[in-house]
Amino acid sequence: MSDYKEIYIKLGAARTRLILDQPFIGALALHFSLKAADARWCQTAATDARAFYFNPAYVAELSLAQTQFLLAHEALHCALGHFARRQHRVRRRWDVACDHAVNLLLADEGLKTPPGALLNRAYRGLSAEEIYPLIPPDTTETTLDRHLFEGRAPLQDAAVAHSGSENPAPGVAPEQGTSGDGWDDAGNELRRHAGAAARPREPGAVEREDLARRWQGRMASAAQQARQAGRLSRSWERLIDDLIQPQLPWRHLLARYLMGVAREDYSYRRPSRREGDALLPRLAGGEVDLYIALDTSGSIQDEELAQFASEVDALKGQVRARVTLHACDERLDERGPWTFQPWEPVALPREAGGGGGTCFAPVFDWIAAECRRPDLLLYFTDADGEFPRYPPDYPVIWLVKGKFQVPWGERIQLN
Repeated sequence: MSDYKEIYIKLGAARTRLILDQPFIGALALHFSLKAADARWCQTAATDARAFYFNPAYVAELSLAQTQFLLAHEALHCALGHFARRQHRVRRRWDVACDHAVNLLLADEGLKTPPGALLNRAYRGLSAEEIYPLIPPDTTETTLDRHLFEGRAPLQDAAVAHSGSENPAPGVAPEQGTSGDGWDDAGNELRRHAGAAARPREPGAVEREDLARRWQGRMASAAQQARQAGRLSRSWERLIDDLIQPQLPWRHLLARYLMGVAREDYSYRRPSRREGDALLPRLAGGEVDLYIALDTSGSIQDEELAQFASEVDALKGQVRARVTLHACDERLDERGPWTFQPWEPVALPREAGGGGGTCFAPVFDWIAAECRRPDLLLYFTDADGEFPRYPPDYPVIWLVKGKFQVPWGERIQLN
């Protein structure tokens, strides 16, 4: 391990710079542990969706900018779920297609590619599934890294695996007498070099499904943080929405947002007891002031409203949320608002008024007129209506049934 100290420092510096320059991708790269690997099976880098494996000699030859690219490359493979999307496709062609897709995304973000990275501009804007049929069955292209996502050498790739050409480093041939993947020709695992990780066993089908769910959640969380900081580009937003919204349940995403709003912050109400010349704030949690608006224009069914209220009721107990509820179609329900303390269940008003057109402005006008500032406003709607021209100075989440988009705020698809 001590022999690799400078390489670990270099990787740490590259990851830190990635977080500063590309916070969305950098946040994803934080989920990897860094492990030096035996050069006999890892000529460049590799991932099994659990760790980042690297050949120290290879990383030593890269610039800091190219090392950033390598970290981002592995993180995106996992975040985009490439290990769970291959299905019937031939593994080698799929791996090549995935590398083209990832490298083009990173190059468009201005990251510097290492030598030998696959980068065919003709595939720009295409997903791995769209690139795959464009890859010749007998392609000689090699990926930048090893994809340790699936079981050893599937039948359709067995010849490739034993030829030693599945994933060698660009211009690097596997050691003679080996298959290039950490086993000799008889299937015996090679002895690893001192201080280097042996080739990990690849995850099975059940574990891959679990890893896919975890990485979807990580991508949603990283996107949320980058978006709130104003550091998520439109191209990333479109890609993430396409990947996450049809797959992650709205309850999961809503819980993440509420937990984020409810996280502890610093307060001077009870100062820190730490000795010193300065008065320091104390880290303390507080009650969340959650506002909820219900679209009662007629397009949202009563059972959907009831399901939504039940879910919010379960979540608010976990984050100590005080809920202020209002209903609106093109005007506010005259009987509202309804307020529920953290210990009180959320109960929908009976026969909530509505059934007309949809206008979202009355809710925001009412909050402004009352001089209130919620920690979060959650609007349950089909998003088919008239929006206020400008967003408020507090966070807004639109929980949307249907395909209509919102001009500002965060949008969660109700599946």
